[in-house]
Amino acid sequence: MADLVLLERRNDGVALVTLNNPKVNALSQEVLDDLGAIAVALAADPPGAVVITGGERIFAAGADIGQFGGTAEAERIGLGFHTALDAVAAIPRFVIAAVSGYALGGGCELALACDYRMASERAVFGQPEILLGIIPGGGGTQRLARLIGAGRAKEMLVTGRQVKADEALRLGLADEVVAPDLLHERALALAAEVARGAVVAQGFVKRAVDDGLGCSLADGLALERQLFTAVFATDDSQIGVKSFLANGPGKAVFTGR
Repeated sequence: MADLVLLERRNDGVALVTLNNPKVNALSQEVLDDLGAIAVALAADPPGAVVITGGERIFAAGADIGQFGGTAEAERIGLGFHTALDAVAAIPRFVIAAVSGYALGGGCELALACDYRMASERAVFGQPEILLGIIPGGGGTQRLARLIGAGRAKEMLVTGRQVKADEALRLGLADEVVAPDLLHERALALAAEVARGAVVAQGFVKRAVDDGLGCSLADGLALERQLFTAVFATDDSQIGVKSFLANGPGKAVFTGR
């Protein structure tokens, strides 16, 4: 049986994760298990940056509806989605979703679990679960609302309406839209640029933003102070400060430590 999720660690420090479950990249429990295991491995041995992508026509069509049943199956499926997508969100590096075509249901939730959503001009996002008489179970109600605001999220969630790339960009659901034939080149180039930076500090930034959104402003500021102090123990902080004093900004060559 072919691998359902492919991992390529590239020489430029980028880890490329590709969904590989034809024909529609359904996020079956088997796919989620593989995706979660890869995310855990990337967290344990982080690359410089991560790109997650799927097919040209369909990024990921969502859950495997054939695995649906009653409440027992729903509990298992929900746990599988949350375990895998929380693991993706927990990778301590910048994670880019390169979305070509449809990202629906669980596919949209996977994109939401990433740090940055780069969409091709033909990308389509949506949470159509309500059309089946159910609700999102992979984080869609929470991550979408935090990203685009409660009112806009509720409208998408209660109508099941799909949004094309240009509207997704206006809403803040997509962060960048590019021509279809340039999507993967642009995503990999951005990831490679990020991977050359101070990646440990980038991980601290990600933690400060993500964890800070889940707590009060006072607690978020306390977390920022904690991480600001901790980052000065990294080699890259010393390299960056010395380079700035000697050569000005933007010329440091970081080691990733």
